[in-house]
Amino acid sequence: MARTIERLAIVGLGLIGSSIARAVKAKLPGVAVTGHDVSAAVRGEAQALGLCDRIAADPAEAVAGADLVIFAVPVGGMADAARAVAPGLRADAIISDVGSSKAGVGAALREALPGHLVIPAHPVAGTENSGPAAGFASLFDGRWCIVTPPADAPAGAVAALEAFWSALGARVETMDAAHHDMVLAVTSHLPHLIAYTIVGTASELEEVTESEVIKYSAGGFRDFTRIAASDPVMWRDVFLANRDAVLATLQRFNEDLTVLQQAIRRGDGDKLEDWFTRTRAIRRSIIEQGQDDAAPDFGRKH
Repeated sequence: MARTIERLAIVGLGLIGSSIARAVKAKLPGVAVTGHDVSAAVRGEAQALGLCDRIAADPAEAVAGADLVIFAVPVGGMADAARAVAPGLRADAIISDVGSSKAGVGAALREALPGHLVIPAHPVAGTENSGPAAGFASLFDGRWCIVTPPADAPAGAVAALEAFWSALGARVETMDAAHHDMVLAVTSHLPHLIAYTIVGTASELEEVTESEVIKYSAGGFRDFTRIAASDPVMWRDVFLANRDAVLATLQRFNEDLTVLQQAIRRGDGDKLEDWFTRTRAIRRSIIEQGQDDAAPDFGRKH
């Protein structure tokens, strides 16, 4: 039997944390929400925005009485945040998070909170913006939330967490933590690493091109800059936390890039066309599954 979540504590009130608070207010009005952030400035902004029923300055006070505690902090800060709230936790509280890597985060939370029930989760949603004002209630609508429960997690608690994310509009999938980390290394982490690299290279070429790289940016480069504008602290921690999967994926990418480099050098148009045809089919599959919009120019308004 699924447990009931009536009191929620959100630790970390940036884009994801503030969006959870807004979504709960809009879709689960019967759930009481307490928020906390280590930054006094963020707490003040969250208070002014009316994100939560209560904003607590003390982390342990923030989680007191909560059925569900969600850590929405950079993955490198999970353990410290968990230790800070530990004195206020109910013994039977469900502990979860929103981090982009799962195996390491789950281990860190369990080590910091021995004896507590930890069920990691990852809502695969976000924007390049950050901070309490950047959140919005519909962020999770139609997006995936991947739950990675340990093998011994009580079924009722897992069902309660899944029901919570479903109520916020997410499509919920259960997955092994290590498998999640490999999948996300391909679909999210490597693309971010490539974006940071390309934009960094363009910056270094600015002097050579007399600022024309930025001035004449085409759509492809603009899209990379949007990704590369993401929170640098969050992504620093993601790459370090999921280093094994990222490095394995990066090795495969480098091998494939070498194949394309050779095709260009040898003038092998058939190889290039075959590769581009296959990748275009993947783009169409993403649209068919509702993970993006087929509107021209990615829906940009002109």
